[in-house]
Amino acid sequence: MSTSAGIHWLRVLLAGFLAEVVVIVLVLPIAVFVGKNTLPYSAPVASLLVCFVFAIWVGRGLTSQFVLHGTLVGVVATLIYVALTRGGPEPLAYLIAHALKLLGGAAGGFVAARRQKTSPQLQAPVKETQPS
Repeated sequence: MSTSAGIHWLRVLLAGFLAEVVVIVLVLPIAVFVGKNTLPYSAPVASLLVCFVFAIWVGRGLTSQFVLHGTLVGVVATLIYVALTRGGPEPLAYLIAHALKLLGGAAGGFVAARRQKTSPQLQAPVKETQPS
């Protein structure tokens, strides 16, 4: 479905879907037990953190385009929410949450790239030579 240099769409779509599900699973109990007035605070924070985590997950198998993949995770999660609400009018806090999904995804992609660079398994093994 994808090449090593291309976009891994299956992982991006799965991560975006799961990210939106996890945001809903985290935010709804808070709204039910604490009150609906917490949604403008909990939804943006959950959106940022969950997309960050799933972008790192997507980046684990990549060799390039980490930030793009992470951003796409945020885009997919945002599109799923918009589809669920049929693009209806949204409060400012939810628009901020969508922007934070993109930011969290991009940041997760950046962290995944940094982890990949420092990973010892990607560094070339040092060959020891015997002195003659």
